[in-house]
Amino acid sequence: MMKEQKSYITRQRLQVMECIALNRDKHMTADEIREKLKKNGVEIGKSTVYRTLEKLMEEGRVRKYISDDGKSACYQYIDEDGDCVSHFHLKCTRCGRLIHLECDYIKDIERHVFEHHRFTVDNTKTVLYGICGDCGHE
Repeated sequence: MMKEQKSYITRQRLQVMECIALNRDKHMTADEIREKLKKNGVEIGKSTVYRTLEKLMEEGRVRKYISDDGKSACYQYIDEDGDCVSHFHLKCTRCGRLIHLECDYIKDIERHVFEHHRFTVDNTKTVLYGICGDCGHE
């Protein structure tokens, strides 16, 4: 009989997850996560952050976004109810703010693209870039 492997949460994993959850409205790089933790007195290695992020991705707790140049990645926390899977995102190119776009009009566009172009949009990877209202009114 095979012994069931137990998954446990290390202190460092909990700290990384907490950091991402507290910044759920942003995409964060591994270095940004390390810096935020360091400011809070938590020393953690870069490889530990990456291993933790990989594990959290496998569990569906974190989503990874690859930059346009393909050289870097950023990560985003996903709520326990999977709240970050069925909508598009807006990303401000000035402040980095990530906005979850819940809009019927966008859903109509997604439906149009499928019905008229036979193309299924993967909204888990769809990010529209621009300037948010806060940055645009400065």
